[in-house]
Amino acid sequence: MNRSTPAHLYCTLVGGLLVIGGVIGFFYSSGFDTGASGVAKDTDEVFGIFAVNGWSNVFSIAVGLLGLALATSAARSYALGIGLLFCVLAIWGFADGDDVTAGLLAANGADNVLDLVLGLTGVAAGAASPAPWKPARAKRPERPPRKRPPEKKPATSGP
Repeated sequence: MNRSTPAHLYCTLVGGLLVIGGVIGFFYSSGFDTGASGVAKDTDEVFGIFAVNGWSNVFSIAVGLLGLALATSAARSYALGIGLLFCVLAIWGFADGDDVTAGLLAANGADNVLDLVLGLTGVAAGAASPAPWKPARAKRPERPPRKRPPEKKPATSGP
């Protein structure tokens, strides 16, 4: 596809940044503990800002690779879907407040803000991109009405 849309740009940039961020995150923490206390024990902060653990790194890499893979075929759907997912994660992170999302992902205030920004820009990019063009479905030609054979009158016997 030759046209570039906001959704294509979102998939490419966000996908690439998430993959890079996930790989860098493994240099800080690669622990895969679960639960609030286990995640808190295995959490470290990338550049002193974003909380990471093994699960959040894998999640970032998987979502980023998916974005890169869908950048040309389903960019709008990815931007809308992942945008909504990140909005939900941000709301969950702000509401929960224990620096662990879903018992797996390390999260702090900076992560929640980043999730909100990624979510809102994803929804905006998806909404600003036109829906993929689909050819109109060919209308069936109308059939002419069926002609009924003339009714045969029953033969009557004469008087």
